[in-house]
Amino acid sequence: MSTLLDALKSKRRLLTGEGVPDSMISEAEKMLGLIFSDEYREYLKEFGIAAYSGHELTGITRSPRLNVVSVTLAERERRADAPRNLYVVERTNVEEIIVWQGESGELYYSSPNHPLEKFCDSLSEYVRGGS
Repeated sequence: MSTLLDALKSKRRLLTGEGVPDSMISEAEKMLGLIFSDEYREYLKEFGIAAYSGHELTGITRSPRLNVVSVTLAERERRADAPRNLYVVERTNVEEIIVWQGESGELYYSSPNHPLEKFCDSLSEYVRGGS
């Protein structure tokens, strides 16, 4: 089974940031009141942030538009039913779909017209194109 880093590195037009230290990851988790999945932590350490083929994954960056803390807090404020134990890994540009991840790695999506629903077991599965 391919890891998230392998799945991302296989993308032809991958754009990444620089990895971030454990201390920044821990601070982001503290601000959100949760723990990131192991694969998301690994992704943050390696890349900090990434984009590929029309996807922009959240991460730890100065840009509030893509910062996992800023985006997750904004979605929690925007949606009264936003789960407090999940964080946003992607805001898609399609029908306001939000992709959320839980501590165990599972992915969920939601939109204004669709309740939260699990659709992938991991971020690596999502990046590889599975569902």
